[in-house]
Parts: sequence; C-alpha cells; structure tokens
Amino acid sequence: MLPGVGVFGTGSTARVLVPLLRGEGFEVHALWGRSEEEASSLAQELGILFHTSQSDDVLLHPDVDLVCIYISPPLTRQIAVKALGIGKNVVCEKAATAVDAFKMVTAAQYYPQLLSIVGNALRFLPAFVAMRQLLAEGYVGELQVCDARVYGPSLLDQSYGWTCEELMGGGGLHTVGSSLVDLLSHLTGARAVRVHGLLRTFVGQNGAIHGIRCVTSDDFSFFQMLMGGSASGRGVGTGTGSGVCCTVTLNFNMPGAFVHEVMVVGSAGRLIARGTELYGQRNGGKEEELLLGDSGGTGQEVKDVPLPHLRGLGSMVTALKDAFQAQEERRMWARGPVAMASTFEDGLYVQTVVEAVKRSSRSGEWESVEVMTQEPDPNQNLCEVLLINKN
Repeated sequence: MLPGVGVFGTGSTARVLVPLLRGEGFEVHALWGRSEEEASSLAQELGILFHTSQSDDVLLHPDVDLVCIYISPPLTRQIAVKALGIGKNVVCEKAATAVDAFKMVTAAQYYPQLLSIVGNALRFLPAFVAMRQLLAEGYVGELQVCDARVYGPSLLDQSYGWTCEELMGGGGLHTVGSSLVDLLSHLTGARAVRVHGLLRTFVGQNGAIHGIRCVTSDDFSFFQMLMGGSASGRGVGTGTGSGVCCTVTLNFNMPGAFVHEVMVVGSAGRLIARGTELYGQRNGGKEEELLLGDSGGTGQEVKDVPLPHLRGLGSMVTALKDAFQAQEERRMWARGPVAMASTFEDGLYVQTVVEAVKRSSRSGEWESVEVMTQEPDPNQNLCEVLLINKN
C-alpha cells in the first residue's frame, strides 16, 4: 500500500517531484511553502488540495505518512527530526552542517523502523547503477583514479537568499559537490580519509544582489580526496580501499550547456558517465563504446534541474514505490528496493568531507576527515574565541 505524501518546498526539485510521485501512484496530500503565497501558487499549479506555511500542519496531516523535504539546508534538520519523532517516513535533502547531520542520524537511530534517506538521486541514475556493477565485475581492473567535472550557469537565486551564503549551505561545493562526494564513495565502496581543496567566489555581487549584500558562497571549487577504508562495509569489492585518488572540479560561471561527467580509471580500462549515458574503453581498445544510452521516460531537462538529477529522481521515486507497494500498512516498507539509497549516516560523512574541504581551502593544507561520534559542546566555539582574545 502506497503512503500518502507531504512535500516540503516550492523550488524546482519539488516542482518536478510531485508529477513523478503521481506517475508512480503516490497521492500528494499536502504542500508546505515558506509563505502562504508561495504554497498557494504552487499548490494551485500542481492541483494539491492542501497547502500551508506551517510545518506542523503537514507533519500532523492524517493522510501523510511519507514526508519529502526539499527546502533550504538550515531548515532540513528540524523538520526531518520532528517528522521521525511523529512517526513519518522521511526523504530529505542534505543538512546545512555536520552537527545538524549528526542530530538527524541520532533521530534515525531512535526510529529504525522508519524510512530515513537522503535524496541523492545520482545513486539511482541508471548510468551509475551500471557503472557500479561493472566496477564490481572488474571492467576497469584495479581502480586507481576517479575524476568528476560539473560545469554550468550560476546557482544563485534571482534575489538574495540562502544560496548566497556559505554558512547557510549555499555554493557549488555544498549544493552539487556533496552529491558527488556521496556518489564517488558509493561507486568505489571507500570513504575519504584526507582532502585538499580550493574554493573561490568570483561573483560577489550582481544586478540583483548588490549594496550591503555580498555573496559568500563559492561558485568555483576544486578538491581532491584520498580514499581509504570501507563505506560501511558496502563496497563493491574491487580493492578500492588502498589509496584511490578522486578529483572533483565544479565551475558555475559557465552559461550554456550543463556538463556533468564522472570518469573512473583502472589498470584495465576506464568508464565515463557523460550526462545520462555510460561509455567504456578497455586498455588496447581502439575507441570508446556506448554501454548504456539515455533511457528517457521522465521528460526533458527542466530549468534548474539538470537531466542526470531528473532521471535519477525518477528512478528513485520508482524505487520508493517498489519499497512500499507490497506492504499491508502505509508506513511499512521493504529495504531491498532502496538499499542503494544514501542513509543519514552517509549524509553525516558527506557533510564532514565538505567541511574538511572548506578548512583545507582556508589553511592550504591537507585535512583529515574525522566523522563525529558525539555531539560537540555548543559552548566549545565560544570558549575558543575567548581564549584567543585573552592571549
């Protein structure tokens, strides 16, 4: 039995998510927006009967058993944690900080019977599903290097908001880079142990953001990850725990066609995912071969939602349907169909990597990735500042 859905958010992802959910048989009963005007406008456009700007109105809605949270990062943690406490299944975007992500992990551990996943749709993109399978089968031999590149237009909103502020989760590293960190760990079965990065903000102001307002979020980032160990024991068994090097380049100062490319290189060949298509070439081969074309099925590219994310989102919604539909109760779900999904623990690891890259950009040094195991003292930063001032 498919659960009723409540959607938090009125942005581009929420706008395409609702039709995808309905296409798989889900009923969307409620929509939340930051303001009544935003919620009312999108609800009318999408034909959703109930809309509100009060989060509890959605969380306590009697017909809502699955909550999809696609809002600004600073609000994600409080709604996700509250939803789990009320007994709702949760699919959400990334948190704003590692501390927020840790609190989400704690809430998910309290309610293990509930679905709690981070909606990184790239894991479900057929090209990456096939790439992971081919890695497990030894297509590239021993994995050595991963290289990811994403180029596109500015990520800034038309007016000043959270996308402009680094501390609120804005910028290419947090918005796009975090998905790639998660994807590369998923593909290799390994986690980053050390990182080195460089972040830049080339567009500090523009026609809509000027005066006392200034953009602090990055529009260019480049970082390296030295991988080691296992990603929660769910690796693909390719010997990837021995120092695989991953490089990621993100540039959002390039109007025009969106470029999304992930390449993995090994001792016997390479695999390249360009957009939604997968190519491969073994050592000694004369040219690349197309291993998987664009399957289509979820419409054309939508403004502000690149095609790889759109296709992946469609596949993720299908997996959610498969997880719920065979169950007798609306809140019950099967783990198998969503086993590849990013967990809240994965989300904490990813946010830890993102913050380590930011530290590296400031220090110019390699930084270790150490995932927190307990919530830090909220007064710790204040004490450090007082000690610095005293000295």
